[in-house]
Amino acid sequence: MSLFFDPIRSQLAAQLRDLIESTFQTMTDETQNFNDLTSPPDIKMGHLCFPCFKLSSELKKSPKDIADNLAKKWPHTASGISAHATGPYLNFLFSAHYTGPLLLEKIKNGSYFKNPDQGASPYLIEYSQPNTHKELHVGHMRNLCFGLSLIALFKYCGHKVVSCTFPGDVGTHVAKCLWYLKYHQKEDAPQVNKGEWLGRIYSLAHNKLEDEKGSEKEDSNRRELTEILRQIEQKQGDFFELWKETRQWSIELMESIYQWAGVEFDRWYWESEVDSDSVMLVQDLYAKGLLVEDQGAIGIHLEEEKLGFCLLLKSDGNGLYSTKDLELARRKFAEFAPKENLYVVDIRQELHFKQVFAALERLGLGDSSKCRHLKYNFVELPDGAMSSRKGNIVPLKQLIERMKETIKTDYLQRYLGQWSDEDIESTADMVAQGAIKYGMNRMDPNKKIVFDMKEWLRLDGESGPYIQYTHARIQSLLEKMNYESTHSIQWSLLNHDRELELIAHLNLFNHAMTKSLESYKTSGICSYLYDLAKLFNSFYHDCPIGKAENSELKQARLALSMCTQAALKQGLALLAIPAPQKM
Repeated sequence: MSLFFDPIRSQLAAQLRDLIESTFQTMTDETQNFNDLTSPPDIKMGHLCFPCFKLSSELKKSPKDIADNLAKKWPHTASGISAHATGPYLNFLFSAHYTGPLLLEKIKNGSYFKNPDQGASPYLIEYSQPNTHKELHVGHMRNLCFGLSLIALFKYCGHKVVSCTFPGDVGTHVAKCLWYLKYHQKEDAPQVNKGEWLGRIYSLAHNKLEDEKGSEKEDSNRRELTEILRQIEQKQGDFFELWKETRQWSIELMESIYQWAGVEFDRWYWESEVDSDSVMLVQDLYAKGLLVEDQGAIGIHLEEEKLGFCLLLKSDGNGLYSTKDLELARRKFAEFAPKENLYVVDIRQELHFKQVFAALERLGLGDSSKCRHLKYNFVELPDGAMSSRKGNIVPLKQLIERMKETIKTDYLQRYLGQWSDEDIESTADMVAQGAIKYGMNRMDPNKKIVFDMKEWLRLDGESGPYIQYTHARIQSLLEKMNYESTHSIQWSLLNHDRELELIAHLNLFNHAMTKSLESYKTSGICSYLYDLAKLFNSFYHDCPIGKAENSELKQARLALSMCTQAALKQGLALLAIPAPQKM
């Protein structure tokens, strides 16, 4: 982690290095000091603290004695940093006189949010891999929102990123859909929303095939599905032509959702694109003696890795997901030489990716140490899990429209006649994005999400709209008070507890973003923003601005509000959430 990300923490790390050397005649690493600095459990104890446990083992002294000694010799109190010991911790409190030039001025002019280039090799992030011939639903948004935010976070921290997707446009689910269209669908496709309609056809197809299992129709159904897959594989025949037409309907649905969400991929891979080549790759590896045959199937034994047998070709010669992912990984390494090859895929595929990465290394097709599966748990409805096959889903486009109508009715109705129809529509759209993207990112990836539209749209709880509303509230304040960013600010006037708490949290912005990236958890962004919004609202309640004691204090508080708004806007951008100017 670059020390540039946090100027105050960087300076404090260097001061600690000098203090420890002069007090105990021992050297410490400045970067290690930087990483060891943490936030106390209660902000009244300090804005940052330094634990002395590591020094204790090196110096053979108790951590409490070390903290006491360092506090007594702390030489920077006059500059606005006070230090005191609490047990084994050395706690630091910063005055606004100190943080103003180092932090607030940088936030005010935007330079705080500009981070250095971290290297030429890109991070390759694959996410949002929907299937064609199925309807996109609210559950798909966890993957999309997680991946989209990760990309923004990597770029913010100075890394190059290549974003890609790998939709499933071949396979049994496609055959089922085409089978139903050919043999059982009586009505023509609608003129609009064909992708959504196709998803409903898939559900009908799956249920009909399930109902006919064990009947006299089962064998003929199986033969018809096999024939459909054969035509698609050989790229000829009536079903291949139907596949091309209906596939495009699904692509149009995907693209409409991606446009709404602000998603742009650098590279689209398709299962159909790698299908035949992946089978040929496995056949070639088998011919070279790198794979084994087991009961007519071909694969690789991964007992050394405790991963069993990785099946790559079934006895009928067809490939599997592992077959395609091997070929896809080979292509990614050849095309981009990524620093890391990241896969945003749900938790059910954990064993699959462990096998693929191990096989990749064994077969010399790529560096498995650079591959990482970023798994996440499911999205459920209050009454249980969703299933495209069963048809119990919340279609995404319907959800978006329903959310927008709720926002207009509950929040924007009072602006009818004051705002233009376009402003009401665009604000409703932005708030819907805030609700969905924040809701999908706020939980730890390992935890399930229960989708609850009412909770996600709240303006007084942990939600995207609450963060957006706080941003818009500050904008209204700045406009009402005719704030000018060119005013010179007397930062030292900010000495109220609520002001200092807010400044201390602003100081954690870049550190919080870096920690979120290191853990690959965008939930850290949400937690930070929620706390920042709460702290601002406490500051706004306790520290009058329009009725401040004098104009200088008023300007300082307005500038602090503007800095908070800038941090909220930047944080929302890392979640790909727009920041409305009014709500």
